[in-house]
Amino acid sequence: MADSPRVTCVVADDHPAVLEAVAEFLAQSGIEVVARARDGEEALERIEQRKPQVALVDVRMPKLGGIELTRRAKRSAPETAVLLYTGYGDRALLTEALDAGVAGFIQKEAPMDDLVRAVQSVASGGTYVDPVLAGTLATSSVGKKVPQLTQRERDVLRLLADGLSNEEIGKRLFISAETVRTHVRKAMSKLDADTRTQAVARALREQLIA
Repeated sequence: MADSPRVTCVVADDHPAVLEAVAEFLAQSGIEVVARARDGEEALERIEQRKPQVALVDVRMPKLGGIELTRRAKRSAPETAVLLYTGYGDRALLTEALDAGVAGFIQKEAPMDDLVRAVQSVASGGTYVDPVLAGTLATSSVGKKVPQLTQRERDVLRLLADGLSNEEIGKRLFISAETVRTHVRKAMSKLDADTRTQAVARALREQLIA
């Protein structure tokens, strides 16, 4: 593992102390912080220039908020996974972020080790939903028809929520990565989700996985 390429990341936060602390911790944890930004416009510029694997962005920033930044970055730098760093557990905001195409959420109060795990998860094509925020998304609306997932689809989504890649999930469940992709596609269709992250968040919200 020592010679595997380091994960590249842009960090954006309008609080200088937070920006410094987060960037330093990620760097010490073996993640290459290729740029730092103090507002949304600067962050988008850095993402488009550096094309990092991950952009860790604050949800509320001057000039351009994290959600609108995600929408624009999806168009101009689709190879960059956006991880939203938020102090807010507002359900409407989280749902809007999912619709914009974020790869995951992490709470600002989360332990730094969780932050590193979240960055690594989305860098490898996985998703990450902070357990505290998953609780916010899990307020299921009573009386609504709940999608029926197979046991295997639930297993796959649960492992996706843990940040595992298709290959890692396949090894864990003794199936091929292509079969994992098929289960993900079927689950996304049943959950009316456009992205894997959306599927995981909706499965958590409907309490189909825990």
